[in-house]
Parts: sequence; C-alpha cells; structure tokens
Amino acid sequence: MASFRAGILSGIVVGTLAGCPVLARAAHPSLVARKPAATHRASGGMRGHTTNEHAHEMPGHAHQMQMPMNGMYGPYPMTREASGTTWQPDAAMHRGIHAMRGDWVLMLHGAADLVYDRQGGDRGGDKGFSSNMLMGMAQRSMGPATWGLRAMVSAEPATIGKRGYPLLLQTGETADGRTPLVDRQHPHDLFMELAGAYSIAAGNRSLFFYGGLPGEPALGPPAYMHRFSGMALPEAPLTHHWLDSTHITFGVLTAGAVVDRIKLEASAFRGREPDENRWNIESPKLDSHSFRLSVNPTPAWALQASFGRLKSPEQLEPGVDTDRTTASAMYARGWEGGHWEATLAWGRNRNRPGHILDGFAAEAAAEIRARHTLFARAERVEKDELFAAGDPRAGEVLNVGKLSAGYRLDLWRGEHLAGGVGVLGSLLKIPERAEAAYGSGTAAGMLFARLALR
Repeated sequence: MASFRAGILSGIVVGTLAGCPVLARAAHPSLVARKPAATHRASGGMRGHTTNEHAHEMPGHAHQMQMPMNGMYGPYPMTREASGTTWQPDAAMHRGIHAMRGDWVLMLHGAADLVYDRQGGDRGGDKGFSSNMLMGMAQRSMGPATWGLRAMVSAEPATIGKRGYPLLLQTGETADGRTPLVDRQHPHDLFMELAGAYSIAAGNRSLFFYGGLPGEPALGPPAYMHRFSGMALPEAPLTHHWLDSTHITFGVLTAGAVVDRIKLEASAFRGREPDENRWNIESPKLDSHSFRLSVNPTPAWALQASFGRLKSPEQLEPGVDTDRTTASAMYARGWEGGHWEATLAWGRNRNRPGHILDGFAAEAAAEIRARHTLFARAERVEKDELFAAGDPRAGEVLNVGKLSAGYRLDLWRGEHLAGGVGVLGSLLKIPERAEAAYGSGTAAGMLFARLALR
C-alpha cells in the first residue's frame, strides 16, 4: 500500500509540474485579453498608487506580465508576499505561473527534487528520496476588498517516508509517536496549507484576516522552501525548529494591519507540531498565540521581529511549553543577467521548564545567466535533544554548527518549467563532548535533480 501511494503521489506531483506549461499556454489568451480590465481593477484597489509605480516584471516569467498586482493582504506589490502572511523584499523572485481567469488572479508554484543523500560519520547514513511541494493561490478584488485562497500539498509522506531522511544534527518531531527524530529530517504533511484570506484597503493601508487548517501563524521569517535563499538547497536548515517550523499548523487565525511598508499582526493557533500521521488533517485548537512586526524600508529589504507562546509543541514532551522569539533581515537585488537574495535570522526557544536555546542562520543564493545557481548556508544552534535518555550527555546543551555550499546547473529551461542537476556539500562543527558519537571533521553531501515551475 505504501509503495502504491508513493507511486500515485509522485506521479501527481511530477505530472502536474510537467503539464503546467500546457495549462499556462491555455491561460495566456485570457491573460492578454483581460490586461486592460485587470489594470483598471488593480490600480483602483490601490487607492492613490499610479499604475507605473506598482507595475512589475516577475523575474523568471516568460510572459513578463506588465500589470499592477495587488498583494492578497494589502495595497502593495504581490512580490512582497511569501509563505502564510510573511513578507519578503518587493524585489524578491516571484516564481510560478500567473494567469487571469475572469476576475480571479491565479498562481501555481511547485518544485520537486530527486536526492541522493550521504551523511558521514558513525551516526550518518545514506538514502534516496524526493522532497517536493505544489502550491496554488487565487485572489479576487471586489472594490476595496480582496478575497484570497491558498493551498499547498506535498507527496513527501510517500516519497520520503515516516522516518525522514538522514541529516546530521537535526532534531524535531517523531516518526512513531514514541521516540524523537534525531539526525534525521521529518517529511512534510500531505496538506501543508489550506487557507483563506480577506483584506480591505484604503489608500496605502489595509486590514486583513487569515485562517488556515493547516496554516501558518504570524511567527518567524518566510518558511525556508519559500525563501529564494533557502529553496535552492535540497535539505532543511538545522534552525528549522527555531525559526519557521510553525509553517504547518493545524488551526490558525490571524488578524493584521498594514500601513504602507509596515505590518503588525497577531495570531491564535495550535501550538502542537504535526504528529507522525502525515496523511491527515489534525483537529484544530487555539491554545497558543504570536505577534509579528514586519517592515520593508526599501524594495530591497524585508525585516521582521516576532514572538510566540507555543503550548506543548513537542508530542513527546507534552509538559513543556516554548516561548519563541525570532528576528530576521532579507535582502534581494537583481542585475542584468542575474539575481541574488540573502537571509540573516536568529531564533530563541525558551522552554518552560527547560533550557534557553539560540539558533543563528545566514544563507544566500545567486542565479547567474538564468542557468547557474550558487547557494550557501551557515548555522550555529544550541541543541539539547541529540542524545537519548540513559546517555550521560542526555539533555546537555551542545553548541553545534554547519556550513553548506552548492551549485545547480539548469540543463533545460522551457517557458514555464526548468530541470537541472546539482550538488551540495556540508561540513559540521561537532563539540568535543559529542565527538565520540559523531567523529570529528564530519562531512555530508547530496546529489540532486530538480524540476521546478518558473
């Protein structure tokens, strides 16, 4: 049954990605025919913004839509929006297929990696797997109001499996409901986001409401698979559970206000992270809360600071709550023949009861002449879950680090689909107390092939 489901879901993801160019070509006549009407509606909804001010080219789009595109949550460029209700720089890459269907603006985004993973040392391992996601969005303006729908799915419960893939020094969640995942990265759930939004704008201001089951609360920077600086790497960051692990939360309600380049929002949500059953939708519960302030001072920068109080986030430690604080800065810049983005982020988990643990991440990616992508990530994080009960190091705070860098070559780029191959290499910083288990100078690597919408 598992192999059957894996085949079906893999076929759906790959088939959808491969079929999107056909769908996009079918959508183009409608898009071109409705440009004047779409421009009128969008500029009218922006109240006071000129058409030229907010018209933009979306890098990576063959049709280069020259039309103003409101965001789902306010009167600003659509390129500002990333995962959930997060902001990224206005100048960020906004990949995917965009089309008009009647009064609706539609977007489809997706990528799939086929990976061979080799983690060195005594606690390493190797595995072949596929990480993947497919996301669709739709929004419609009605006077000053905008309605939006968001959906994201992944075949990873089948293409990665319950036990995840080997990733040295990674921690978080469980594969069987009894033992924690250590030195492995868990798969994402089948349903990553099923959400709706409503906003109402006046001038350069707006109020918005967002709800998801699952959804993403107002906590942390954009999830790593939605940051251009992070999505190029075929692995999850070690700081995932310090920064953006709440991007799949079963039960989220968010309300916020936008004033020009400033956004303030608050969320009520379920604090418990997804369990080991990755195929279902879990019961919602609004037992946690968060607040986030976002500022985009210029089109090249996106800053955020956030705080969340998570009720019992870890299934295997139900008596431990976590106060999470994050801050991040993102930068994006393009030039003729290239584009690069970078993220610097800090997260702190204050476990109650338990330790105060900090995590830092810096990552960057550059696309050069459309076919070449360079990427790198550096992390330092304090972890207390690397050793199981009974080991003398169990519960001890260990300061670990990782430096990763890689390259991808796109061998084929169609109008809306690109395919390439890449390599990623990593060096890990193992503290002396853990060297007997991991070894010193531990290294890891991945070879991968990628298929992505553009």
